[in-house]
Amino acid sequence: MKLYYNPMSSFSQKVLIAFKEKGATFEPEVVNLMDPDSRAALAAIYPLCRIPLLVRDDGRLIPESGIIIEYLDSAFPRGQQLLPSDPELARQVRCTERMNDAYLNTPVRDILVQGMQPEGDRDQAVIERSSQTLNVMYDFMDQQFADSNWCNGAEFSMSDCACLPALFYAQMVYPFADRPNITAYYQRACERPSWAAVKADAEAALAASGLLD
Repeated sequence: MKLYYNPMSSFSQKVLIAFKEKGATFEPEVVNLMDPDSRAALAAIYPLCRIPLLVRDDGRLIPESGIIIEYLDSAFPRGQQLLPSDPELARQVRCTERMNDAYLNTPVRDILVQGMQPEGDRDQAVIERSSQTLNVMYDFMDQQFADSNWCNGAEFSMSDCACLPALFYAQMVYPFADRPNITAYYQRACERPSWAAVKADAEAALAASGLLD
């Protein structure tokens, strides 16, 4: 298998966590979508030019982070089960994963992107809308983590793979330190080998890029 990804990409990190949880290996292909040659090379394989992208040994393409994780969970039964076999529990995990993508990762990304613009060019409406979404999501998550070690109960799952990269960037642009249960969750996750390794690679890539002081 070959994985097209970037260690700074939150959706790539989401999949990298899953690979480590499953103990699966892949041929790495780091993509820089800001580089014309790197982007063109990916577009030649996948015209939508999105990462992460998994290419199986038979040449079949598996795009989209959640779909890649579901494939890994079925193809590699060893390691942590990331999607429960019970249909109702699986539905709950998928729901939380999508909420983390839409209402956590997306507003964090939007605030991060706006913060990289010159102050006069920032879209304050985007920042305000994203901040409001995060306030609601943080309150919801903090309540959920009061009774749960992980996003969907006692077991680490696909929804945690989606949550952790978003919280990694949220620390920088919209901190959650005043939500004790989210803080405890993130501290707990940083002790998990899969996320600790992915986080370290992300920090190294950010430092090399000059984006992380």
